[in-house]
Amino acid sequence: MTITPVGPATRNDARAAAAFFAARLAFQTDVADVRAALSTTQPGFILIDSRSEAAWEQGHIPGAVHLPTAQIPARALALLNPDVPVVTYCWGPGCDGATRAALALAEVGFSVKEMIGGVEYWIREGFPLRTPAGDVTAAADPRTAPVADACGC
Repeated sequence: MTITPVGPATRNDARAAAAFFAARLAFQTDVADVRAALSTTQPGFILIDSRSEAAWEQGHIPGAVHLPTAQIPARALALLNPDVPVVTYCWGPGCDGATRAALALAEVGFSVKEMIGGVEYWIREGFPLRTPAGDVTAAADPRTAPVADACGC
């Protein structure tokens, strides 16, 4: 058996790498880009929260539509316009719920992207979350988002 070396110093084909990263960008977006688009009058997509009812009630991104993954085949075409792209999210990087929802939406004909980081990174970036008590915003996590210097410099 031959073992192929892997790791950061292993060379790869630059054209294959460009194709790989272009494909990722074609099918993924991040919380900062979603927030920026939602801050406009015409974001150009519908944001889908694919989590459970309990998770949705606990807190969700303002402007999102709740459509749990298991309900997509039965409800997506009646609930969403297939001409409008959709972006899915779930809990965070340790959850593949947004990936499963994106697959289910693509299978019924939607143009879809996954919001990497999920609601976890939405909160960690300091963006608002809609809860039963109203919209809440946590301070941005300095390990994931830029924050002002303590001296105000």
